[in-house]
Amino acid sequence: MQRRKFIQNLSIFSAAASLPNAAEALPANKPKYFTTAFISDIHVKPSEIAEAGMKKALQNISSLKTQPDFIINGGDSIMDALAADKEKTKTQWNLFNKIMQSENKLPVRNCIGNHDIWGWQLKEKEDIKADALYGKGWWLQQTGYAKTYYSFAHNNWSFIVLDSVQENNGGYIALLDEEQFKWLENELSITKEKFICIVSHIPIVSFCSAMFFKDMLANGDWKLSRALLHTDARKIKDLFKKYPGIKACLSGHIHLQDEVNYLGIKYFCNGAVSGNWWDGPFQDFAPAYALFDFHNDGTVQRKMIEY
Repeated sequence: MQRRKFIQNLSIFSAAASLPNAAEALPANKPKYFTTAFISDIHVKPSEIAEAGMKKALQNISSLKTQPDFIINGGDSIMDALAADKEKTKTQWNLFNKIMQSENKLPVRNCIGNHDIWGWQLKEKEDIKADALYGKGWWLQQTGYAKTYYSFAHNNWSFIVLDSVQENNGGYIALLDEEQFKWLENELSITKEKFICIVSHIPIVSFCSAMFFKDMLANGDWKLSRALLHTDARKIKDLFKKYPGIKACLSGHIHLQDEVNYLGIKYFCNGAVSGNWWDGPFQDFAPAYALFDFHNDGTVQRKMIEY
């Protein structure tokens, strides 16, 4: 898609405050408890399209008749820090912060994405490993969090935010390290809220992880990368079975959308604000964010907004 046409489309879509919000789509006999907006894979960078797109997404959220209680940022806030030098990484985070401060007034809860991690794929990474910002340090400074995984409560729901991204031979692999998994076990055992929502950048269970690559292997097998789906999904699934209060898992990363109901838990993969990294739709999915309604009976409903 040509740049000018794409920007024009962004302007047209942003004017579509006429889109029905999630509350209007609910049955009259289904009381809504609270709403959150899930934005993921913004991949902002210094470019006319990316900056305009991030602004339009946040402006669209601000225009909703029923404002979300808070925003969940599913990760990959900036285009890339994995292979960017310090100056380029700083420029991207400064731009992200500038737009968030100017266009958003809602509380934001953050989840770390692979592209938010600094230096893992830099050729000169040995020279910067002593830097406090190396790896996940920059994201921790950016968010002000003590760890890359944490939990918080809202009404009678508990949200557990995980860190899916672990270093793997110069790349990354989707799993929970042992320390984090033990923390998750303990967190689930002491959670007092009635219902639980899990947030991870990389999906734990997803069909669209298999659809990311357009081609299969030569023998017809699906391509399923260790970087596209939690490699410890069975281990996590076995843990989740012990806690029927877990009702939903939210993720991004794939830039595609699906909804998988597996063993009583709804797993939502929520597309990307950037679509095809700011080059239009990605595999039939336009740039979008999600609205989630969390009900006091434990049900969760999603509406995708192509802003």
